[in-house]
Amino acid sequence: MARIFLLLFAAAVCSLSHLQAQKYFTREGKISFFSDAPLEKIEAHNQQATAVADFTSGAMEFAVLIKAFQFEKALMQEHFNENYMESTKYPKATFKGQIADAAKVNLSKDGTYPVKVKGMLTIKGVSKEIETDGTIVVRGGAVSASSAFKIVVADYGIAIPKVVADKIAKIVEVKVDVNLAPLPDK
Repeated sequence: MARIFLLLFAAAVCSLSHLQAQKYFTREGKISFFSDAPLEKIEAHNQQATAVADFTSGAMEFAVLIKAFQFEKALMQEHFNENYMESTKYPKATFKGQIADAAKVNLSKDGTYPVKVKGMLTIKGVSKEIETDGTIVVRGGAVSASSAFKIVVADYGIAIPKVVADKIAKIVEVKVDVNLAPLPDK
């Protein structure tokens, strides 16, 4: 009887730790965007995105500091923060949504899992629902996620002055790449 109790107790502990291990996070997520306009190509990278993914519920959240985007030219970075994004007034962009098919992702088995992600993207205080494809990769116990999608800058209140309208695309491609680690117990 004691042996059965011990086995049941061990199974319960293993299943609880498995549930906790379903939550993953990073503070070093990579987000980049690319504007391909006729007169100029603009690209920026940010390696300080925070992300949390709960593979049990499918919940996923991202937050990125706008001022952490790095540009090739300092003047582009200044204009991006001051004129277009108003990063002092709107310091971060966020995404809060769901991995629609999170149950397909087996965190204990190496593989590449295509998923659908849907939620609210908030930029400059404007929230819009987006839906995009993503990929979750499990390799040797490590979990990574990636996605690419396009946004219409005007949808988020980002005004492009006519004087530079030929230099900035109206649609910007966004790429997300994160390496996730298990969320530690509190």
